[in-house]
Amino acid sequence: MNSTWRDVTGAAKLISLPGVYFRLKNILDDPDYAMAEVAVVISQDPAITLRLLRIVNSSLYGFAAKIETVGRAITLLGTQQVHDLVLSTSVGQAFKGISNDIMDMTRYWRHSVYCAVTSRRLAALCSGCKKERLFVAGLLHDIGHLVMYQTIPELSQQAILKAEESGTPLYKIEQDIIGFDYARVGAELMQGWSLPESLKETTMFHVEPENAKKYPLETALVHLGSLLTKADNGGGVFNEGALTAAPPAWEITGLSPEDCTSLREKIVEETGEVMNIIFPRQQTA
Repeated sequence: MNSTWRDVTGAAKLISLPGVYFRLKNILDDPDYAMAEVAVVISQDPAITLRLLRIVNSSLYGFAAKIETVGRAITLLGTQQVHDLVLSTSVGQAFKGISNDIMDMTRYWRHSVYCAVTSRRLAALCSGCKKERLFVAGLLHDIGHLVMYQTIPELSQQAILKAEESGTPLYKIEQDIIGFDYARVGAELMQGWSLPESLKETTMFHVEPENAKKYPLETALVHLGSLLTKADNGGGVFNEGALTAAPPAWEITGLSPEDCTSLREKIVEETGEVMNIIFPRQQTA
């Protein structure tokens, strides 16, 4: 194991999600939990409560009547979706201390939210896929870069420049230069947070979806969502060059490039709305 990996993973162990998330997780891990307990834990954090209710009442869900309480949100969405939304609204707090001198956090979170919305939209086109879990999977797919940009900024920047010059996917350049890629770092971070196995696998293998074993469909969707996000944010042409999708992704999802690109208008609209809800400070920075 090289020293760079030890430095990066050591830094990852120091990053923690807000206490409200772990209190919620502890309740949900108990097979005898009560819905009322879930509502109480979330309601004790006013910021999380506000963001949860705002996102549930957004066009992302499109409920006809306004949802005014956490208890009502849990009843309508179920605990897994509430867990994922609390996780989504909590993750930004874990990295709120990162300076814009290290990286453009507004751009980072917009990129992540764009992928979250894209992955969710793509999942809606596939039968048998829980689209809400794809939102948080897309949101977290690039989380490893936040750790790398803080701990090994020079190597990370070197990899970015070489990837841009060569037209090679960034993760491959990172593997060559650093010895590991951002996807592996993200999965390691999630391991420390004890996140669900599905999120760890989609993060670890979204760069090479053919390697996913337990969640191949979800991983393939995040793979496509990530590539479309990069394309729509000026990184190249979707499904060409470094943004060419892995052939198994099309086979696993049954989607076509046209299915992906046809969603752009809705994705842009929903990304702006979610940014205003989950990352308001980054949105206005």
